[in-house]
Amino acid sequence: MTAIVLKFGGYQESASIHNRAAGRFGKLLEEKLGDRVAFELIGSVLKLGRGSGDLVPMVERGELSLCYMSTVRFSKAAPSLQLLELPFVVKDRAAVFRALDGEYGEEAARRIDEDTRCRVLGFWDNGFRHLTNRVRPIRKPQDCRGLRIRTQASDLHGEVFRALGFEPIVCDVKDFVDQIGSDRFQAHDNALTNIYNFGVYSHHRYITLSGHFWGASVMVCNAAHYRGWPKGVQAAVDAAATAATAYQRQLAAAEDAEIMAKLDPAQNEVIRLTDPERAAFMKAVEPVLDKYRKQLGPKLFAYLE
Repeated sequence: MTAIVLKFGGYQESASIHNRAAGRFGKLLEEKLGDRVAFELIGSVLKLGRGSGDLVPMVERGELSLCYMSTVRFSKAAPSLQLLELPFVVKDRAAVFRALDGEYGEEAARRIDEDTRCRVLGFWDNGFRHLTNRVRPIRKPQDCRGLRIRTQASDLHGEVFRALGFEPIVCDVKDFVDQIGSDRFQAHDNALTNIYNFGVYSHHRYITLSGHFWGASVMVCNAAHYRGWPKGVQAAVDAAATAATAYQRQLAAAEDAEIMAKLDPAQNEVIRLTDPERAAFMKAVEPVLDKYRKQLGPKLFAYLE
């Protein structure tokens, strides 16, 4: 019997929680299916000269069987996912995972399944995002003015950063990592795990724990591949994906404290906002939030309550 080859692509370092969860997924599959599958984890396509934005097209073409990717990449297919691109709307992980594991996530997954060549296998924790920069401590929106910030390919994120006074520049993480030491970017936002694992902390002295966004990642597979697998393989993939998703979320919940312990106070200044300081950031982005409350409707926001 010829083994079913499953190539799982990512864009992070091997120690990242995403790649550790992907590795757990492969191990569970091998334990269940033995030599019926041949699993290969390509932890970072960046090291192959590809951008993170190439991952989903690689899955859709069948070059990869699976990948993980920020839900930002899927918000055109599933517009409700824009909810997760809004500032300060996710306040705790428990509420957002109730939504993603319930009706909200089911609807988003259905739209992705219908409008792309991908099949959703699980929603992962992409972390609370914080601000880093090389110029000055950021404690108030006025400190953001004029700083060039690298952003994900999200128009909505761009609106938020412009409201804060930044000059947003959309850039794939590959190019950002390659150019982080240059003058192109003065600031960036990301989860602590990526601030550390991509080496951002070595170039950006100042880390403001703003928690302005919380992001989800989606684990997807090529839909045609999935349909072509025997029922037993489909069941094993579904079960392994569920277990890997639970494991990934568990790792994410512990990761922030672990990364904070690794940062050297002599190298990085960590700014913890006071309640009034955080309120100033929330007030600055309120016009963007009001716009999307009207556009998306109150039902979506109710999922996070």
